[in-house]
Amino acid sequence: MRLILDVENNVTKRNDKLHLDPFEPDNCLVMVGMKTDNWERVVTFEHATEPPTPNGHKMVQEQLNKTTCLVCHNVAHDLIWLWESGFEYEGIVFDTMLGEYILQRGQKKPLSLEQCAERYELANKKQDTMKEYFKNGTLVSEIPHGELAEYLVYDLRATFDLANKIHGRLMTTDADLFDTVTHTNMVAVCLCRIYQRGFKVDLDKLDDVRKEFEKEKQDITNELSQQVQDLMGDRRINLNSPEQLSWVIYSRKPKDKAMWGNFFDPYMNKKDFVQAVDHHSEVVFKVSAKTCPTCRGRGYITKVKKDGTPFKKPNKCPNCNESGWLYEERPNQIAGLRFSPPTAKWVSANGFSTNKINLEILEHFAKRNNNTKAELFLKRVRRLSALETYLSSFVEGISTYTKTDGKLHVRLLQHRTSTGRFSGADPNMQNMPRGGTFPVKKIFVSRWEGGKILEADFAQLEFRTAAFLSQDSTAMKEIEDGFDVHSYTAQVITDAGQPISRQEAKAHTFAPLYGATGFGRSQAEASYYEQFSSKYKGVAKWHKLLANEALETGRIKIPSGRSFAFPDVVRRGNGTVSFFTQIKNYPVQAFATADIVPLVLMAMENMLLEMESCIVNTVHDSIVIDVHPDEVDAVLDLVNRINSQLKPLIDTRWQIDFNVPLKLDVKIGDNWLDTKDV
Repeated sequence: MRLILDVENNVTKRNDKLHLDPFEPDNCLVMVGMKTDNWERVVTFEHATEPPTPNGHKMVQEQLNKTTCLVCHNVAHDLIWLWESGFEYEGIVFDTMLGEYILQRGQKKPLSLEQCAERYELANKKQDTMKEYFKNGTLVSEIPHGELAEYLVYDLRATFDLANKIHGRLMTTDADLFDTVTHTNMVAVCLCRIYQRGFKVDLDKLDDVRKEFEKEKQDITNELSQQVQDLMGDRRINLNSPEQLSWVIYSRKPKDKAMWGNFFDPYMNKKDFVQAVDHHSEVVFKVSAKTCPTCRGRGYITKVKKDGTPFKKPNKCPNCNESGWLYEERPNQIAGLRFSPPTAKWVSANGFSTNKINLEILEHFAKRNNNTKAELFLKRVRRLSALETYLSSFVEGISTYTKTDGKLHVRLLQHRTSTGRFSGADPNMQNMPRGGTFPVKKIFVSRWEGGKILEADFAQLEFRTAAFLSQDSTAMKEIEDGFDVHSYTAQVITDAGQPISRQEAKAHTFAPLYGATGFGRSQAEASYYEQFSSKYKGVAKWHKLLANEALETGRIKIPSGRSFAFPDVVRRGNGTVSFFTQIKNYPVQAFATADIVPLVLMAMENMLLEMESCIVNTVHDSIVIDVHPDEVDAVLDLVNRINSQLKPLIDTRWQIDFNVPLKLDVKIGDNWLDTKDV
């Protein structure tokens, strides 16, 4: 039996964040809606004015027991609520949201039930009233019972109709994606189990990391404040403002901000670019500041009524525009670091680019030219930005979403990226810093006393996947011989005049596989990108074949069956192909991290079901296992067995000959950071 199901539940607001999960003590299941081909029913559990449906739990479980395929829109939500509310279901699922996502072939369109229904011209959902309730913060359990039930029934009917539409397409026009949709739904159940388990957080260590980061942040802020004063005089600079930061770095600002973007063509030559910069921007000078005599430094002035009493609200000082200061330029004292942007691609809305990559390039340039002052400033700015990101996104995010039992439930999403690669939420653990100077990972520990954290990490997965897809003989031989490609990258860039470590080189090694070029990078880095195509001729040839496939058919396809649509792709007048970056990027990233990693993840999950040890996270090309102290040897043996079975696992699943060796590197330790090679 196919069962269409949807749940309605209360949510909790804690630390100014909504918690949609069932792991919060105050969250509760309010209603469950069920529909088959022949009937539909709404079961009430906890509502403010209506009593629970008699034998409601038994009624829902009986239907689940009969179900051969559970159909939901966003099954990850509904399935977790069922499990945590005491229901059992381990059968097949069909998620209409994931089905529609795969059918879009990489074209990211809205995936809400309402938006999908509109796209398929299904009956409109009556949501206006509900949206008003949600906007006003009304608890779901306090919404009038009749309105809530009606809303739930409309959701069920929309999901029912949508499932029929999607299934119809998978049986006819889009039959090539049937297997991909089936596989994606199987992965969804595995990710639900990981979400339910949670990853143990050492709250004391979390607090220590927070204090370390905050102290360093304050120290760097103080150092930068002094350096900015040296560079800019008395000019007040907000380093969080890309516009003001660009003044410091480039010592120039647009004359006309409204027209600024019209003066530059990203492909203009160097001479024209330099002339445009000279003509349309002005030099930033150091300034001296003095207290505004009009407002006496207050930034506002108080006006009085005819009767002599002051107005309640003061006026901005017209002389200093609320700053309390008057600024006077120091003639012939140019402010800032005086960097010159290399190309028109570095032009941004408010001046010149201050993005992370370009700041890193400028730092390397300063280091190469022994410009210690500039190198130190840029290093501090980049470090401060990273600290702020990790404090807000990870330290505070982890603190907010960790439950009272010390577990962070890791949400892994399958539908947020064009390629199918997992993303994360609450917080996004996919962007977790690896360690080193940002030791956030040390807060994650085993749930068992004496337990271990094991990480199985694919070695060079993207590169090996690209070697297979392109059948590049050079890449395949290097992999077979154990050639260290990261060390090679570091050596090329170092020999070109920019010394970098093997770790730093990793950011460049595989970048060409994702469509990156040397344009806009330092000369030394660009030398590696230039060598890549000449070294890996098979990869370059494969990229051209992909471009031709997209031009001829409007889409590209990978061995797993997953495909990506490029309906607007064209060959430009200069011979280049539009969307070429995505055309090169999607196959590697999709097959590696959206197909191979989930396949291995599910194989591990199934082998671990008989153990206490369990998977608690996956980050791109790695899988993290919480290991019970009595099962260390058994889990290591299991991972070794998986390692030896990688090729037959992939070959059998997709009926291919994956003739490039894959390998999982295994590390284990007392926490996620301090893992050591096994």
